[in-house]
Amino acid sequence: MKKIVSFILLAIIAITLTACGGAKNESAEKEDGNKKLVVGASAVPHAEVLDAAKPLLKEKGIDLEVQVFQDYILPNVTLRDKDLDANYFQTPGYLALQMEENKDFDFVSVGEIHKEPIGIYSKEYKSLKDLPNGAKIIMSDSLSDHGRILPIFEKEGLIKLKEGVGANARVEDIVENPKNLDFSTLIEAKLLATSFESGEGDAVVINTNYALEGNVDIGKYGIAFEGDDVVPANLVVVRSEDKDREEIKALVEVLKSKEIQDFIQEKYQGAVVTVTE
Repeated sequence: MKKIVSFILLAIIAITLTACGGAKNESAEKEDGNKKLVVGASAVPHAEVLDAAKPLLKEKGIDLEVQVFQDYILPNVTLRDKDLDANYFQTPGYLALQMEENKDFDFVSVGEIHKEPIGIYSKEYKSLKDLPNGAKIIMSDSLSDHGRILPIFEKEGLIKLKEGVGANARVEDIVENPKNLDFSTLIEAKLLATSFESGEGDAVVINTNYALEGNVDIGKYGIAFEGDDVVPANLVVVRSEDKDREEIKALVEVLKSKEIQDFIQEKYQGAVVTVTE
């Protein structure tokens, strides 16, 4: 009886090993010798742009895998941990701030791909100047965004910032605020569209990718936007050691190609702007 049981166990183990080996071989054949590239991205527009780039990269012998992230923290952590080859979601200001706060982030930008003007949205008011005294403004809790947001209000004459702060502007740098606008409500960027749709605040400042993802009607509710001349680009970012990899160079080349630029312009109708060099 023991011999029979032992024989059965050995047979099960053999079948299991054969099945595992078969799965690995099938995976190898499926890749067909192509190199694999794993890129982390925000869902919209970044992952959509990368999906459009897959066939073009396939022609270059590269199988692109896109990992979608819902926040701005994990894509850099995952890149540091080498579970990604690159990420595509952040601006130069955010990258600089993250590297300053995380000394183990040894990253570099290898290409500027597109721009997303931050917008201010309201269901009740048609312009910033229509905002009432004490209006509640809801913004991202990412400080790197504040240097992009506050100058929009300053340009419209609603506030005045401390001289020279520029892209590093923070709420505490407001030196004049005649309407006593309330900038104290800060929430995660991914929740801004939900906050807007729920009718919270008099105006909500939403990053374009989250406005698109949340199906916010940009044309109907957008009352002010960053100027094209000051909007920072969204970057492809890699670990410094990988900046010269051929697969990375191919990725950037494809994302800057006419095919992908045309895709961005047609799909997003000006809400996302291509970077031309």
